[in-house]
Amino acid sequence: MSGMELDDLTADALREFGNIGAGHAATALSVLLQGRVMMSVTDARLCPFRDIVDVVGGPERLVAAVFIRISGEISGNMFVLFSLASVDRLLDRLIEPIDSREDYSDLDLSAVAEVGNILTGAYVTAISDLCNIQLNQSVPSVAVDMAAAILDIGLMMTGYDENEAILISTSLAHGQHSIDGHFFMLPDVDGTRTLLRVLRRAPDHG
Repeated sequence: MSGMELDDLTADALREFGNIGAGHAATALSVLLQGRVMMSVTDARLCPFRDIVDVVGGPERLVAAVFIRISGEISGNMFVLFSLASVDRLLDRLIEPIDSREDYSDLDLSAVAEVGNILTGAYVTAISDLCNIQLNQSVPSVAVDMAAAILDIGLMMTGYDENEAILISTSLAHGQHSIDGHFFMLPDVDGTRTLLRVLRRAPDHG
């Protein structure tokens, strides 16, 4: 495991980024889910990209992944990973409750992509607000596969595996339902240090 050590100021800035992004996401998801959504950040740290599979339960764990490319003053890739149990709970709220889903329809995947788009968009907005920079994001793409296969796709997109991703893990509460998601941001080469340096210098929004 590579080790970019975070000082207290940078770790605080990363948590602040996570909390602001979660706040933006909760507001947008409240509209989509037609009810109050509470989001909490359960983890905010750096994670070597090749270790993401461990965060989501191992290489053979089936997950749904939403991918978005960001560009602008900072460029890189964003992923939102959901367990299939969380996906099913989301779809029960967004489309209709079903006892068991053996497969996902195009409508199901479109709904998952929209939620991933909202989550990544919330963090893009948080970066833009905190750092006063302009960022753009691509149209989301979604896939359901084993975590190792998703990681391989991510490595093909990035072309390297030595950089560390920014990991924000969140828990979303809507009524009696809890939905967990993992947000990863992998800036382009040397971009992680650049982004953390910019976040550390951002004004206090607390």
